[in-house]
Amino acid sequence: MSTPFYVSPQQAMADRAEYARKGIARGRSLVVLQYADGIVFVGENPSRALHKFSEIYDRIGFAAAGKYNEYENLRIGGVRYADLRGYTYDRDDVTARGLANVYAQTLGTIFSSAAEKPYEVELVVAEVGETPEGDQIYRLPHDGSIVDEHGSVAVGGNAEQISSYLDQRHQDGMTLAEALKLAVQALSRDTNGSEREIPAERLEVAVLDRTRPQKRKFKRIVGRQLARLLEGGEADTSQDGDDAADSADSSGSEEK
Repeated sequence: MSTPFYVSPQQAMADRAEYARKGIARGRSLVVLQYADGIVFVGENPSRALHKFSEIYDRIGFAAAGKYNEYENLRIGGVRYADLRGYTYDRDDVTARGLANVYAQTLGTIFSSAAEKPYEVELVVAEVGETPEGDQIYRLPHDGSIVDEHGSVAVGGNAEQISSYLDQRHQDGMTLAEALKLAVQALSRDTNGSEREIPAERLEVAVLDRTRPQKRKFKRIVGRQLARLLEGGEADTSQDGDDAADSADSSGSEEK
């Protein structure tokens, strides 16, 4: 009888982490930035039907990079958790930190389980506060750890280079147009340092806008609004416009 091949626990976990990182790196990057009136989500996404960003609850947004079917399950689970907690207790009891803890437990359990492969996903959970100081952004890697981010965060294929670019240029109090321009510039940079143009129709943009009078602060920026912002102007995101697709059940996407 042959002896089973032995792999140390440290090596097994390292191999699982490398497997997940490679899967995430094959997807397109996305960025999440704070600006004066809230938080903006920007990513390259040629699909008009499948989305990388979605609303979880009143003031909470969700972004994900990696394998679509895996983080779509997580998104749906997050919506159910938020709805149940808000209904059982109070809407104010649904927070980004609580949701991040739920996601961290799920991802951590899957990552450490030898019975299934780790999820090839990296998540961002953001909550807009009454003031910029109250904004919360949490990044959740594949292993279920939680990273409290401030100002800006990038996940996906070229996240390390994009994060370095954003850290050097992002400033507090930026307008939405300035934050969007910075995000597009960061996403346009290739690994070799060259830049490429990303047309507006390939961009997916959403905001958590603290100035909106309704409880739901999540709004998609599309069409003429997006074009005006990319040209350097300001678009009114406090009200729904003709171009806006303000959807609570929109699903995330990522092309592998």
